Amino acid sequence: MIMPAYEIFIDDKPRKVEITKTAEKTFSAKIDGKTLNAELAAEKPDIEKPFSVKIDGKTYRIEMPRVDHDKPFSVKIEEASFKAEIKKPIVKSSLTMFSPTPSMPMKRNAVQKQAAEGAVTAPMTGKIIKVKAKKGDQVKQGQVLCIIEAMKMENEITAPKAGTVQEVTISEGSPVSEGETLLIVA
Repeated sequence: MIMPAYEIFIDDKPRKVEITKTAEKTFSAKIDGKTLNAELAAEKPDIEKPFSVKIDGKTYRIEMPRVDHDKPFSVKIEEASFKAEIKKPIVKSSLTMFSPTPSMPMKRNAVQKQAAEGAVTAPMTGKIIKVKAKKGDQVKQGQVLCIIEAMKMENEITAPKAGTVQEVTISEGSPVSEGETLLIVA
């Protein structure tokens, strides 16, 4: 499962990070174009407590608070401490990312998911922890519409364009699957 890309500042230096989940406890992280393979020591680590990650065969102990997209936080890896700040995820609307080709057959329900004009879809499987827009709201491009929690990280889902929220198909606490329509902005 491909997760959104993030612009993360580590000690005030920008880094582009893309995460791809490969199995229940394993994922690959592409950091500024360099790919690293990682495995969590626990199936569902509590990131508010120290946890271990094995990266390319070496185990690292990590300590960090709950990630907050609105402010910097500290991360301790082994004995080194870093200041980190996550900027908005670099998420493209699935309508612009998805363009079928004749060699790529589509299932009927996949066509229906993509058919809704202005659909804002979930870039990952997770749980809705905050809905920040309601039907009838005027939104600006880039405005946060909702927040999905996936792998203990909060992911802001933003409006792909300015417009009016026509429909909200989610509620706080509800699970969502990758590709599921969350809201429609027209």
